[in-house]
Amino acid sequence: MNIRDLEYLVALSEFKHFRKAADACNVSQPTLSGQIRKLEQELGILLLERTSRKVLFTQSGMLLVEQARKILLEVQIFKEMASNQGKEMSGPLHIGVIPTLGPYLLPCMLPVLEKDFPELETYLYEAQTQTLLDKLESGQLDCAILAQVPETAGFIEVPMFQEPMLLAVAPQHAWARRKQVKLNELKDHEILMLDDGHCLRNQTMDYCFTAGAKENQHFQATSLETLRNMVAANTGVTLMPKLAILNEGKRRGVNYIHFEQPQPYRNIILVYRPGSPLRSRYERIAKIIKSAVEPVLMQAL
Repeated sequence: MNIRDLEYLVALSEFKHFRKAADACNVSQPTLSGQIRKLEQELGILLLERTSRKVLFTQSGMLLVEQARKILLEVQIFKEMASNQGKEMSGPLHIGVIPTLGPYLLPCMLPVLEKDFPELETYLYEAQTQTLLDKLESGQLDCAILAQVPETAGFIEVPMFQEPMLLAVAPQHAWARRKQVKLNELKDHEILMLDDGHCLRNQTMDYCFTAGAKENQHFQATSLETLRNMVAANTGVTLMPKLAILNEGKRRGVNYIHFEQPQPYRNIILVYRPGSPLRSRYERIAKIIKSAVEPVLMQAL
């Protein structure tokens, strides 16, 4: 038995599919399947039920998966401690980022990280909030950049910046020429939303429902770009975070309107595991990202 076998076991429990688990582990499906069988032989127990087309774990298998997760997390902490004995800002760094932030944050974040910390080997992973937090907890990620939500409270939260949200409307909309609107003016208006799983959806709903707005039940978008195009087609209005707006202007047929105070916003934070020995590394990374993004957010639209 080795650490790699445990990684195969955990991946299989996450994907419930041999090929997907093998792809995630960068091995062939026969290799992963063969190693799982060898692990069963070594342990003398059945980990999987093979009478079904689905991947089903036995009770013993599920218990061992949980233990494997704990072992892999300890291995990750061990690696971090070893890394901390060398140069603090060198070596691999696995960062997660949410999709409503990644495309707009990374272009201004990565050049600064490469310039200030050239010995860091950065790996990026884009996924929705819960997936990132699961991977962070299991040790597959070192840290994650996302909007603050109640689920992040179990991790160390490093505040970076507040990102304002603006109202996006089509040029034909009655408010298109306005400079500002009040949040309560959204009362009884239908708002285009992202689909379930995006933390921005919940944050937008909180603001809109407080104002008395309603969700457009006929459509849910999978990305901000889809929302933007739906607004441009004059099918509705939506709230858009500022980083996704900068340098867009009216190029895509969308007008952006500021809200009067109180301004809707989301808190962007960097999170990492409480037990990580690389606290100073993550604090420095958060600080450098903050210094890079704040001047960008000050830009006028």
